[in-house]
Amino acid sequence: MTPSSDKDLNGLDNPGFVGEDGSHYCSSLDRAARGPEEGGGMGHGSSKLAYTVTDVPPWYLCILLGIQHFLTAMGGLVAIPLILSKELCLQHDLLTQSHLISTIFFVSGICTLLQVLFGVRLPIIQGGTFAFLTPTLAMLSLPKWKCPAWTQNATLVNATSPEFIEVWQTRMREVQGAIIVASCFQIFVGFSGLIGFLMRFIGPLTIAPTITLVALPLFDSAGDEAGQHWGIAFMTISFIVLFSQYLKDVPVPVPSYQRGKKCHLSPVYLFQIFPVLLGLSLSWLLCYVLTVTDVLPADPTAYGHLARTDTRGDVLSQAPWFRLPYPGQWGVPTVSLAGIFGILAGVISSMLESVGDYYACARLSGAPPPPKHAISRGIGVEGIGCLLAGAWGTGNGTTSYSENVGALGITKVGSRMVIIAGACAMLLSGIFGKVGAMLASIPTPVIGGMFLVMFGVITAVGISNLQYTDMNSSRNIFIFGFSVFAGLTVPNWASKNSTLLETGIIQLDQVIQVLLTTGMFVGGLLGFILDNTIPGTLEERGLLTWKHSHKGEADNSQLVSKVYDLPFGIGTKYCTVSWFRYLPACPKRLPGGKRMNELKAAGQENSVKASSERDSEVGADTRI
Repeated sequence: MTPSSDKDLNGLDNPGFVGEDGSHYCSSLDRAARGPEEGGGMGHGSSKLAYTVTDVPPWYLCILLGIQHFLTAMGGLVAIPLILSKELCLQHDLLTQSHLISTIFFVSGICTLLQVLFGVRLPIIQGGTFAFLTPTLAMLSLPKWKCPAWTQNATLVNATSPEFIEVWQTRMREVQGAIIVASCFQIFVGFSGLIGFLMRFIGPLTIAPTITLVALPLFDSAGDEAGQHWGIAFMTISFIVLFSQYLKDVPVPVPSYQRGKKCHLSPVYLFQIFPVLLGLSLSWLLCYVLTVTDVLPADPTAYGHLARTDTRGDVLSQAPWFRLPYPGQWGVPTVSLAGIFGILAGVISSMLESVGDYYACARLSGAPPPPKHAISRGIGVEGIGCLLAGAWGTGNGTTSYSENVGALGITKVGSRMVIIAGACAMLLSGIFGKVGAMLASIPTPVIGGMFLVMFGVITAVGISNLQYTDMNSSRNIFIFGFSVFAGLTVPNWASKNSTLLETGIIQLDQVIQVLLTTGMFVGGLLGFILDNTIPGTLEERGLLTWKHSHKGEADNSQLVSKVYDLPFGIGTKYCTVSWFRYLPACPKRLPGGKRMNELKAAGQENSVKASSERDSEVGADTRI
């Protein structure tokens, strides 16, 4: 079990976690003492990480940690099809709901693999986004798409009748077409490099309110879920907090085998790396016990009923053991302008959220800040993911999951190999219908308790970006405070007074409604405009410190190459064509295929001069 010296150097194992005696431990001092080249951390606080982005834990830990990330994202993945089912006239067809859940699991697994392997290459889950729900629900609320009255009556619904199937599939195909067309816009913005160009104007005072407002507006939905039974929700919170904060340094003896020692006990810091999985499992188990003993009420109208584990028992019994989702399974998608314009607003909000998630994920996984080409590639791959989601018929798009970013902060495990394992778990859950149906039976208050912890961590990560700015400056206090408060106030007002925003043009109304009800878009846009127009020095704005906070890691070509280069030798060993350096989504190279950083490390004076010029460009005044 002791890693070889080669693995220590190339990051295939975590030497700070697997000791020479075969025991598992997290040596913060050792990791802090080692430089980045020796496998030490790569980002702020990396000495506290059990595994950084390029580390590969043992296969069994990858599986368990991947399942934990899957469970973290599962609440949103399950909620989206269930919310859509009512507008799709499927509230009385539980079997089709199960198929939608399996489909979104399967597509999310594919999109996650694409993102981790070929996109931004950070350990971040891809899945359905609530940014697409608002325009989708707005489109389905049009008179043309309102559900017939007979579909609201369970006694009149025959889920196998051609008439009923045509009713809901017609609506689904309309949603699919809008998502497919809108995703082409995101693909263009990503791979054309427009996102990378805008990054020169984006600093801490833009990123901070954007990330903060990813989580803050979700307090209502988290409260609704946890409020189904506050006792169960607080129990889940207590478990996660206990494991992740109080018991994180307590080792647990686990049986293991090693040549020479044979069977023996090795200390493993289970509470540090599995707090969410352990918390959810224990709460879920207790809910099951309370269900079989009829402690929780069986009356659907009674408080605490949704804490039962049998509220979706019909889905588990009716779901098939094996079902492979495929593109066009609901028919050929249709297109309408109203749907396209509405979904485009969701795409814009999703892209802005994802850029913030990339920075948060890099910080929490011990990675250098994502360069422009990685951000461009990540947004482009997300657009491809939305295209696949529309083709498969999930009823939604795809985006980076903020819940997953929160899990990185709690578990201190930032390995992307873990996310690959989680993506495989999603694929299997999408293929085996019983697995997806069983996972969908996690009680609502358990998911709500998990959300309270996760969203709190995401909010703190957003605020932590202000450490680079001068928060004694009244300018910065105004920009951040006003952006966050406006990002909460404007969406709240817009959702309550949608009639005042009507222009008479349905497409324009949908765009305005979606943009103004998305807090991260409002706050991020205000922060972007104010930070680039209100006079302020580079040091005051935090641009100098923020841009150079990872200068040591960014100058190390090995770290940048490990994290953000394309896999399988693409662009280095294979496909090394000269025109690659002109693509916005590819790393910039000098003739001969060598990086500027590599030449600098070799002592090339010309490269040092070029690097200094680039640094001076970063420090230039970027106000619009």
